[in-house]
This record gives sequence, structure tokens and C-alpha cells, in this order.
Amino acid sequence: MAKDGQAAGLCVRPFAPADLAAMREIWNEVVDAGQAFPQEERLSPEGAAEFFAAQSACGVAQDGAGRVLGLFILHPNNVGRCGHIANASYAVAGSARGQGAGEALVRASLEEAGRLGFRILQFNAVAVDNAPARQLYEKLGFTPLGIIPGGFRRPGGEYVDIALYWHAVGEAGA
Repeated sequence: MAKDGQAAGLCVRPFAPADLAAMREIWNEVVDAGQAFPQEERLSPEGAAEFFAAQSACGVAQDGAGRVLGLFILHPNNVGRCGHIANASYAVAGSARGQGAGEALVRASLEEAGRLGFRILQFNAVAVDNAPARQLYEKLGFTPLGIIPGGFRRPGGEYVDIALYWHAVGEAGA
């Protein structure tokens, strides 16, 4: 293990077509769990290729053995006068959580957002009971904006509150 619990040899790089099957599997694992993503439909192989290609950027966290552990997607949060604000989503395979992939993905997405000219990275819907994500975002300097009561519907119909976060792109600390 590398420092801070990060797996030895972990790197984040742009995704390649050869990564699509692993990315789809990880994405669908998170969708199926119904605890983090607003999406309800699984990605098909064709849908995954289209979905990931449509993003402003996608990156994968890869371990020293070349296995894809997780991914990020990055795209504008809005258009026009708010087009300088990015939004991102992260997915880490259940078997790879706690190894530093999530932190590496968030850091890489902030760097990529800067390269693409975004000024802010905003998260619109972090379930308040997603403690690992919230702790990571706050550790990396994201500022909570507030809570939307009942903003996220779980697969069983239960509604939970969501938190919004933002971070200036290019700011020290992340």
C-alpha cells in the first residue's frame, strides 16, 4: 500500500475503448445499489460507449496490475453564463473501496476541469447518508452549500436528503 491508504501503482488516466466493459460494470454496480447516482437504468454496451464518449472528460483509476478500479465523468453543470461550472460523478468498484481510488479520481477530475477551462466543480446530489463521499469531499476542500430535503429517491421509494457541494477549480488543497 502507498501512503494514505492508496493502492501501490494506482494511477488515473483518460479512459480508452478497451476500458468500456469495466467502466460499464462499475457504473452499473453503483446504479443497481441505488444509493448514489440519480440514474435508474443500467448502461448497455452500446449505451455505455455513447454515454462515456458524450462527456467532456472521463478518467479511470487503474491499479498496478492494470485493473480498472473506478472512474469519473466530467461535464458542464449548466450552459451559457453558468457554463464555467462543471459537474462530476465518481464510481469505484465495491471490491476496490478504501484503497484511495476515489480520492485519486476526485483530484484528477479537478485537474481536468481546470485544463478544460472550468472555474468551479459542483456536486448537485450527494445523499446525506453517503458518509464516505461527504468526508472525502470535505477533506479535499469542497464547501457544502446546503441540504435539499427528500431530494433523492431510493429504489424502495424512501426519500433521503441531498447535500450540494462546490470547489473552485485550481485552488490549492485538492
